Amino acid sequence: MEPDVNPNIQQEKHSKRNSTRARVRSMINHLTQLEELNFLLTNRIPRRWATIAVGSLSRVENPLVRDVSMAMWKLFGGDLNLHEAKQTRFKSLHECFIRELKPGARSIDQNPEVLVSPSDGIVGASGLVHGTEVFQAKGFPYSLGDLIPDRELVEHYRDGVFVTLRLKSSMYHRFHAPCSGVIREVTYISGDTWNVNPIALQRIEKLYCKNERAVITLELDCPGQTLTLVPVAAILVASIRLQFMSEALNLKYRGPNRIPCNHFCSKGEELGYFEHGSTIIVFARKGFRLSEQVKDGAGIKMGEPLFLRPD
Repeated sequence: MEPDVNPNIQQEKHSKRNSTRARVRSMINHLTQLEELNFLLTNRIPRRWATIAVGSLSRVENPLVRDVSMAMWKLFGGDLNLHEAKQTRFKSLHECFIRELKPGARSIDQNPEVLVSPSDGIVGASGLVHGTEVFQAKGFPYSLGDLIPDRELVEHYRDGVFVTLRLKSSMYHRFHAPCSGVIREVTYISGDTWNVNPIALQRIEKLYCKNERAVITLELDCPGQTLTLVPVAAILVASIRLQFMSEALNLKYRGPNRIPCNHFCSKGEELGYFEHGSTIIVFARKGFRLSEQVKDGAGIKMGEPLFLRPD
């Protein structure tokens, strides 16, 4: 008969393991907060090749590869909370990245005067568009024309309003329709894969205009009213999947840049997902207002108020 294991010894071992993990995580957090080191590790590498390699590795359905890669992700990517996920066991890291939520995990504001957040995220730069000038961070402006290669669409948002939503790597990565509308066309722009964290945004001018991105415009039910989403990919996340299109938009996809479609979407309907986490910039026309809860640095959930229609 095997001797009983002393529960106090087990508890002590468990506490030591947790303490070791906490110290390692604390050390990593400290290192990643060093701006110069963070910038070098996430940008001064072969960004496109690293992105393609990590994308391929994340899809490997081998238990050992999955477990090691997920452990590294949790260590470097922060807290990963799966209590809202539809499933909590995954064949690969990629399957966890693009996880769905349980039914009812998000509440969609049904007020017709409210346009909701398309995703979970952290509010970055937001406010008025000054003519056609927008800010990615304090002191770092960019032109709408550099971000959106469509003169007519740029004029639509002259003196309008915008919100930048940053999806952290541990967040829910799918994005949804802020309102009901029709999508006539998607414009895809292949580009670089700079990191889109606050450190890079304060160092790289016109960063969003350099990165791979898509332009998705919804025609609302009122004549002349439109809303445009610009999902921006980043290092390790350069792939955007739209549910209403058969093609995956990624670094290997070269066109056509303008892809016609005729998709009606209802408010809250899933539009697509990032292969990891990144940024979505949302533009509304002059007269729309930001919801009171939209403040720089604040968290927001998909389905919560983002814009209010004109009075």
